[in-house]
Amino acid sequence: MSEKVKKKSFFDKFLNILEKGGNALPHPATLFGIFALSALVLSAIGAWLGWNVQHPGTGETIQVVNLFSKDGIAMIMDRMVENYTGFAPLGIVMVAMLGIGIAESSGLIAAFIRLLVLSSPRRLLTFVLVFSGILSNFASDIGYVLLIPLGGIIFQSVGRHPIVGMAAAFAGVSGGFSANLILGTVDPLLAGLSQEGARIIDPTYEVNPTANYYFMIVSTFLIAAIGTRVTEKIVAPRFGNYSGPHGQDKLEGLSPKEKKGLLWSLLVFVFWVTIILIGILPENGILRGDDGGILSSPIIRGVIALLFLIAGTMGIVYGAIMGKYKNDSDVAKSMADSMRTLTTYFVLVFFAAQFVAYFKWSNLGVIMAVNGAEALMAADLGVIPLMLLFVLLSAAINMLMGSASAKWAIMAPIFVPMFMLLGYSPELSQAVYRIGDSVTNIISPMMSFFALIIAYFGKYDEKAGLGTVMATMIPYSIAFFIGWSILLIIWLTFGFPLGPGAGLEYVMPN
Repeated sequence: MSEKVKKKSFFDKFLNILEKGGNALPHPATLFGIFALSALVLSAIGAWLGWNVQHPGTGETIQVVNLFSKDGIAMIMDRMVENYTGFAPLGIVMVAMLGIGIAESSGLIAAFIRLLVLSSPRRLLTFVLVFSGILSNFASDIGYVLLIPLGGIIFQSVGRHPIVGMAAAFAGVSGGFSANLILGTVDPLLAGLSQEGARIIDPTYEVNPTANYYFMIVSTFLIAAIGTRVTEKIVAPRFGNYSGPHGQDKLEGLSPKEKKGLLWSLLVFVFWVTIILIGILPENGILRGDDGGILSSPIIRGVIALLFLIAGTMGIVYGAIMGKYKNDSDVAKSMADSMRTLTTYFVLVFFAAQFVAYFKWSNLGVIMAVNGAEALMAADLGVIPLMLLFVLLSAAINMLMGSASAKWAIMAPIFVPMFMLLGYSPELSQAVYRIGDSVTNIISPMMSFFALIIAYFGKYDEKAGLGTVMATMIPYSIAFFIGWSILLIIWLTFGFPLGPGAGLEYVMPN
């Protein structure tokens, strides 16, 4: 028992040192600015030294682009505004917050949280939060803009530290990105890239969106359980109780008027669900995608717009019943108030957007990714060590490139054919890549929503910065890596299929 206490104490001290060291760094906005400048300098050095790689898919030679050149400087100046306004998470967050702002200002979210907390066993709240975060990946980025701040509100309402609740939700949303019970938009996207890589060896090979579905289902419950354990045993003890300016309000039962508001808001929600089902269930439904599929439908691709409409209308109805919204000016004011909570995020995003753009323009990310992949290919290992190293490589590259599809577009033409020649299926390559891509999402500054997470933490702790986020989330990252690696070893040992018709082995056709 004493050894366990010592180990836990040592790890806790390590996290405290990491947090203090990270928070001693410049403001996150300044840090992203330094990263951007570093990318410019490195591009000049790389161009001078002639850094280059051969693209594994096209065979094209990719060289470092000097952004300190005449053309580079012109591009920096011309596209600075475009980098900012075109940064995908910025628009997503703004549109979502407009709708959420209506619902929050009306009191709808607070009433729903009270109902949820008063009717749910407290011992299940953490598990439900992590589990819900994993499932939210089905609906694209909704978890980042809705569930994570909601996690803070839920924990605050039961007298626990809101940052702990947000950490649990963030672990599920981002760390559990490759686990789910429902196929999402990323599944057909990655499957298509895997298929293109496979056809370098076998021109007729097909990879279905369900390629990793069985593995994803088991992973969902595994990650939810691990995330709950880490939250309760490591993260929560570090934060203790919360007594800040946004401290706990005493939870009281819902009044008859509030129940009426919730009922009518529920009817609005049912109305929207009915419209969606009418438009998506028939084979020729108006809300289906151009290919007739559901995953390509505007409902899935435009989930943030749907969130705005549903949250906004539900909030308006609830606010009207409660007397909060008497006219359209009240609604507009609530939307404006929601934007004020994002001011720090707006500043962070400006510098983060420039950094991501420079890293992409310079080709530094591609070159680093390809060189790392070639180093792994040079190792002559068995399947389990090889796949675990592939997880580590994917996790490391995720610290340099944020987009799951962009990384796989580079890596699939290398690893899928290589593993096929070694007798391993494209579906296995894709599953292993997704593990590595997920476990470092929660600690990668290149993750698109990382700046938003810093802003969320800062709402409840003014001193919270990059170090706070990193120190809080690293235990999840380590635990997810260990747990997922064990699951992968079990899967490889017993030869379980990864999905319908998706085995572990590949046999070259005669």
